[in-house]
Amino acid sequence: MSIYGGDMASQRSGSVKEIVSIDDETLEFAFSDRISVFDMPIPSIIPGKGATLCAEGVFWFRRAEKMGIHTHFIEQTAPNRMRVKKVDIIRDYDAITPETTSYLIPLEFIARHYVAGSLHDRLQKGKIAPEEVGFPAGHIPSYGERLPMPYIETSTKLERVDRLLDEKEALAISGLTPSEYDSIINIILDIDRDIEAQVSSRGLIHVDGKKEFAFDEDRNIMVIDVYGTADEDRFWDKAAWERGSIVELSKEFVRKYYESIGYKTALYGARERGETEPEIPPLPPDIIAKAAQFYQDIKYKITGE
Repeated sequence: MSIYGGDMASQRSGSVKEIVSIDDETLEFAFSDRISVFDMPIPSIIPGKGATLCAEGVFWFRRAEKMGIHTHFIEQTAPNRMRVKKVDIIRDYDAITPETTSYLIPLEFIARHYVAGSLHDRLQKGKIAPEEVGFPAGHIPSYGERLPMPYIETSTKLERVDRLLDEKEALAISGLTPSEYDSIINIILDIDRDIEAQVSSRGLIHVDGKKEFAFDEDRNIMVIDVYGTADEDRFWDKAAWERGSIVELSKEFVRKYYESIGYKTALYGARERGETEPEIPPLPPDIIAKAAQFYQDIKYKITGE
């Protein structure tokens, strides 16, 4: 099955990115103005959002190519469209071996550079010890604190709800060799150093973000999907952070809205109990307007364009 084909078809209702098969080797991503949180598509439209995300994705792919990093990007065909190399999706983990080629690696890699989001929650609850993320024993991390070293986590990619994996299980389900796994980690670190250098000059802090990978027909590692965008990554205002406060410059404020109305608690509770997930309500007009302006403003700060 080709990447995002079949049951991940381009016209899937609620998808925030439509995928069109151009030919046997090429896909086209059409970035919509829809939005999602907690793996749930929101029934609201954010005007202009798709074009800003496409521009950000193209910006980072072109920079990666200049760094000698292999990606699936081919060309941008419209303000909200790009063409990319097609690979296969293999849902049966047992069918993937260290010799398999041209397939999506069924993992997401989350690189964290500051204490934020779910990492902060897990540190607070004692689910992760401070020493695991590089702090000395007994240190109590605070929200917004820079990590002593990048902390990279791996989760599933093709399952209904993402779950975190240790390295042993990540290798087992992905067909990666330990050497290939290490190569991916090094690519992530190289990319994130470049992201930090770029956005820092435009007043941003790159807090964390996810990346996805595939193998091409020669089993060369490729960066796929998009990364470094306002949806995939978390950014903060640099000047505010230096003054000791956190100003979120990501769609985190949308997540916070759903937390404030109790939806996140209800959703995660249903998932933990194995119950039917509650439908996510639409955003109110003021949050939609705020989101539309945010996506325009952040595009300039990310790309300088």
